[in-house]
Amino acid sequence: MRVVIAGGSGFIGKKLIDEFLQTRYEVTLLSRSPEKAKNNITTVHVEFWDTKSNNALINVLDGADAVINLTGESIASKRWTKIQKERILSSRIESTQAIVHAIKQMKHKPAVLLNASAVGYYGNVPEDEVTEATSKGAGFLTHVCARWEVEALKAQEFGVRVVLLRTGIVLDKNGGTLKRFLLPFRFFIGGPLGSGKQWFPWIHLQDEVSAIIFTMENENIIGPLNLAAPEPVRMLEFCRKLGKILHRPSWMHVPAFALKIALGEMAEPLLLHGQKMIPRKLIDAGFKFHFPGLEDALRDLLA
Repeated sequence: MRVVIAGGSGFIGKKLIDEFLQTRYEVTLLSRSPEKAKNNITTVHVEFWDTKSNNALINVLDGADAVINLTGESIASKRWTKIQKERILSSRIESTQAIVHAIKQMKHKPAVLLNASAVGYYGNVPEDEVTEATSKGAGFLTHVCARWEVEALKAQEFGVRVVLLRTGIVLDKNGGTLKRFLLPFRFFIGGPLGSGKQWFPWIHLQDEVSAIIFTMENENIIGPLNLAAPEPVRMLEFCRKLGKILHRPSWMHVPAFALKIALGEMAEPLLLHGQKMIPRKLIDAGFKFHFPGLEDALRDLLA
């Protein structure tokens, strides 16, 4: 089976490629910087793609069994200026449009397109459970996810199964949110952000990758898909368990106003808001989580 991955140079993409290669899938990685990608991922075939070279994209995608699109400007790397917000949106829309346009012109179309999205689609949901049937929320991230998903779903017009990967907070000690939390805890100044009452829709990196592969191989999973552990916790509980495993206290609340001053607009949707996201479709499809509970997940990652 041949899989093409766009935007696979991040910590999720690297782990996904490792899993594919272990199961003898043929993998092609699309990258703006092929030489850099080859240095980081030495065992995979890499092709140049700048999200605009349409003819080259058609040649690479033609005959692939599955396409996984993970491209997009990081939402947390820079302050949300007007220009940065435009980059966050356009990087996702343009790459997805290019992939769908290429699929339209291909003779041998892929069976499935798995397109990244995020829990931000739902906006802030303080209490109620969030499943794939929950309507979209409000705010910039909701707008980005909704626009992104609309573009991906256009591939259905050409007979391609489309899955929208609404990913929560992926835990891995080498990247993402967990890595940012580790330093203050190791210096005994760790603790929750804001009130700590916001829901924290986490998922272990291994389960994120396993669920993507499971979904790719399961023809019955279509449309939005929540990628989160089945046992969500609030920020307070996440920090308490992280401190327990690191043998550190979890006492230093970072007040909401300080985060808003430091980070601006991004503080609320990224750190102060939350969702009690339930992976209903994965559960109903029989997916088995390696780490359904947070404590076991953290012990595995930080052993």
